[in-house]
Amino acid sequence: MVQPAARAAVRLGDTTVTFLPDGHARVVPAAAFPASGPDGWARHAAYLDPDGRLPISIGSFLVRTPGRAILVDLGLGAVDFAVPGLASFRGGALLDALAAEGLRPDEIDTVVYTHLHHDHVGWTSRDGRLTFENARHLVAADEWKRWHGTSEAIGPDPDAVQAPLADRIAFVADGEDIAPGLRVLATPGHTPGHLSLVVTGGDRRLIILGDVMHCQVQVSESAWAFRFDDDPEQAAATRERLLRELEDERTLVAGGHFAGTVFGRVLPPVARRAFGALTAA
Repeated sequence: MVQPAARAAVRLGDTTVTFLPDGHARVVPAAAFPASGPDGWARHAAYLDPDGRLPISIGSFLVRTPGRAILVDLGLGAVDFAVPGLASFRGGALLDALAAEGLRPDEIDTVVYTHLHHDHVGWTSRDGRLTFENARHLVAADEWKRWHGTSEAIGPDPDAVQAPLADRIAFVADGEDIAPGLRVLATPGHTPGHLSLVVTGGDRRLIILGDVMHCQVQVSESAWAFRFDDDPEQAAATRERLLRELEDERTLVAGGHFAGTVFGRVLPPVARRAFGALTAA
């Protein structure tokens, strides 16, 4: 049975990318992916638990380069709740996972948000103060504009996220280098300012997807939109464009919501043998 992902790491030259679990969700698959229909998951049952739910990993990626410690996304925070008919959510492990890497919150120099949905910003603050008080906090300008001043349940909480960030948030754009070997890649659709991160080192690269894909099934079912995609058509186009780019054997992917393992590769399509009948003379 597939489970939410545990801690895992990939090394690229002098850079290490580590998945730090914060918690997980267990999702009703047909509710989360409406286009999957009543039967679409039959061929992907290996990704479901015995109750027919889809386990979703939730956490943060720690990118360590010589002299730098960067977190990509900040998980759920210490929560435990359910949305009837959709999912249950549990979080709270991120700071313990960070401590296990030998790091304190004040040693993180940069926080990068792929986007500002609630399951990516949960550890932004504690008691009204930024958890990672010494860090730059970075997001795309369109993402901040989309959510600032709102109080939507799926977005950043006005008090716990927006207010503490108001005087500290800074904006990054497509192609911008955040650190040596860490570059912004605009991947809009799931949200207007959604971004991914490209990590390069040695002779390989790794793309931290954010929510371009929520599960491995979307590698083959790229047209399946997620229920909370802001622009489903744009999200699907972004996903398909990126999937074609990811078929390079030296490119790894990091899917923060993937169950089982968050790191892997996208394999190119393989044509199957088929019989083609000749027209009788």
